[in-house]
Order: sequence, then C-alpha cells, then structure tokens
Amino acid sequence: MATRDVENGPVLGTPDDFSDRPERQGRFVVHVVIAILVAIVAGGWGYVMWTATGQATVPQQVVAFDASRPDSAGITFEISRPAGKGVVCRLRATDANHVEVGSKEVKIPAGEGYIRLKERLDTSAQASSVHIQACYLV
Repeated sequence: MATRDVENGPVLGTPDDFSDRPERQGRFVVHVVIAILVAIVAGGWGYVMWTATGQATVPQQVVAFDASRPDSAGITFEISRPAGKGVVCRLRATDANHVEVGSKEVKIPAGEGYIRLKERLDTSAQASSVHIQACYLV
C-alpha cells in the first residue's frame, strides 16, 4: 500500500486492501430478546388500559331536574341494576358556566331491575342543571 502512487488510486484504498469484516454472532438472539421485551411491554400496557375503566357502569337516565331554588336542586332519575348488586351514583349540579355548585353520592341497596329515585342536592349557588356524573356497581 505504501508503494502505490496516491494520484492513481483512491486515498483510502480499495476494498481489497482491507481484511474481511468478522462475522457477527448472536444477532438473531438480540432480535428475539428485543421482540420479547416489546411483547411484554405491549401486553402490560394493554392490560393496564383494559383494567383502567374501573368498575362496571350502570345504565341510568335523568327523568327530570329542578334548579329553581338558589340553595338546592332536585333530580329524578332511573337506574337499572343487576340482581344482588348495590349501586353508588354521583349526582352533580352545575351553574350556567358549567361550574360545579353541588354534588352528592347516593348509595342504592342491592336489588333487581329499574328503580326511580328523587334526590335533593344542597348547592353553593344557583344551579342551572343537575345530572348523573356516574353510577357504579358496588
């Protein structure tokens, strides 16, 4: 290589001037380990997202609400509950700017079928609407 004229050939040499690249061992094993780690992480994330929904929700419907009083609001609602399960519903009253002005948790004992309830919430200001935030089985 030292006897070569620099002007007639490449400065860094030709591929024949260098020794062959050594064989890399274990590349397949590295890829398998990475694939297993990715599968574990994806499975774990899937499980977390699946269980993040929390407790089972209960079908509910607001029948009517009364927000005419400045210190309280009323709501009439229906829920459907399965046999042998109690229900907890969180009721929420909001003002014209959608700011919460009152809330209440209602515990409904175990039973079966539809039930209609009337509840009154104390409010810190005039409410403009009352709704069911969520109902969960307990």
